[in-house]
Amino acid sequence: MLELDGQRLSLEEVAAVVRGVERVALSDAARERVEASRRVIEKIVAEGRVVYGVNTGFGKLSDVHIPPGELRALQLNLVRSHSCGVGPLLPEEEVRALLLLRANVLALGYSGARALVIDTLVWMIERGVHPVIPEKGSVGASGDLAPLAHLALSAIGEGEAFYQGERIESADALRRAGIKPLQLEAKEGLALLNGTQAMAAVGALALHRALQVARVADIAGAMTLEALRGTPAAFDERIHAARPHSGQMEVAAHLRELLRDSEIRKSHLENDPRVQDAYSLRCMPQVHGAALNALNHAREAVEIETGSATDNPLVFTETEEVISGGNFHGAPLALAFDYATIALTDLMSISERRIDRLVNPDSNEDLPPFLTGHAGTSSGFMMAQVTAASLLADARVLSHPASVDNVPTDGGKEDHVSMGMTAAVKLRNLVELAEYIFAIELLTAAQGLEFRAPLQPGRGVRRAYETVRSHSPRLTEDRSLSPDFQRLKEAIRGGEFSS
Repeated sequence: MLELDGQRLSLEEVAAVVRGVERVALSDAARERVEASRRVIEKIVAEGRVVYGVNTGFGKLSDVHIPPGELRALQLNLVRSHSCGVGPLLPEEEVRALLLLRANVLALGYSGARALVIDTLVWMIERGVHPVIPEKGSVGASGDLAPLAHLALSAIGEGEAFYQGERIESADALRRAGIKPLQLEAKEGLALLNGTQAMAAVGALALHRALQVARVADIAGAMTLEALRGTPAAFDERIHAARPHSGQMEVAAHLRELLRDSEIRKSHLENDPRVQDAYSLRCMPQVHGAALNALNHAREAVEIETGSATDNPLVFTETEEVISGGNFHGAPLALAFDYATIALTDLMSISERRIDRLVNPDSNEDLPPFLTGHAGTSSGFMMAQVTAASLLADARVLSHPASVDNVPTDGGKEDHVSMGMTAAVKLRNLVELAEYIFAIELLTAAQGLEFRAPLQPGRGVRRAYETVRSHSPRLTEDRSLSPDFQRLKEAIRGGEFSS
């Protein structure tokens, strides 16, 4: 049981809840903080003090004072009016992550919502009520208003949700799950809408996959090195100690482990006329390592965000103050996601160059052209590199940063926005491309290893080769490779290449 206390959540914890491996509940300590925060809001309402978001309009309408009799209508109308997302729906796993992250940040006790609001979100996770949330509509400040509004809409029993695989009215889904729809009180609609949890949810799950891909990049690269009879000399620990970037040293160590006890290497250790390998092989620690550092930076930003109060205004129970700020702005995540996207694109770029070296007879005279014994009659892996080039072209378009854009919204009140949700969705889409390109490299490199038999590659490469062959047999005559690439892509996503 993961007790929500507003603590930082790791990517692995988020993924575990999303997959149903870990259950969640609100901790007792958090419940006390949340209720104390709620009492401050109730006191403000009773005293008639004018506080933004409690008894005023929103955004450009913040100067409009709302009378006590209309406070419930204010929150209800906020949720309804902001539920205007369009486009493809967020997949179930991202919706579950969104519910989790919103519940956890409310548990910090800075939002002024009742504990019942958090309980409702937790029950929706636990009982499988997944709001219908369109992907498009957020500019990332004031947070992810549209996606979070659709979440809130389901929580109050309006809009639609998925329940047990069926898309139905939210009221019906809640009823079947035994959850009473929320009736929003003062500030609670705003507490549900204001925050960065949509971009954080999409980005967290994408990063979880991206870090897995970075690990696979080392494995695929090591397999390619073996197939090309390259040298591991460039991975010598002393080289990387002389330039001690953490990612570089980690990747070099991983490559050394993957290549340990290689019979292929021993076979050409002496009398090899080549002095050094091409950059796509020799510089794997530097390139893969830099990408790993970028992804770890993004991980840190996301994990900080999972335990941060990102709505507005914030309630400080010690002084009973309610202060407006800008923690909803998605810049910390938007910039990190853009950085991660660029890093993954660079990983894809170096992979495509390695794939070319495996198949291109002008780059490699030591393997048959396009890795087929019947060149001319057969095309072998010719199109594998073409597909990789296509994937890389798509990635380069996606790697244009979203965070450099700005479209003022809300009558100019929100005059600088983050575009963080756009950055998160781009990252998720690019991870998909990266999984495919490394599936292609793994399969192509495995084919290259066939021509080194009976010599065996290093330990880690051998394990990876066996995993590849469990999904795709050796190419002995031309066939459609699309199903093979798909199976290996799913194996990468499923964590089968974990060494």
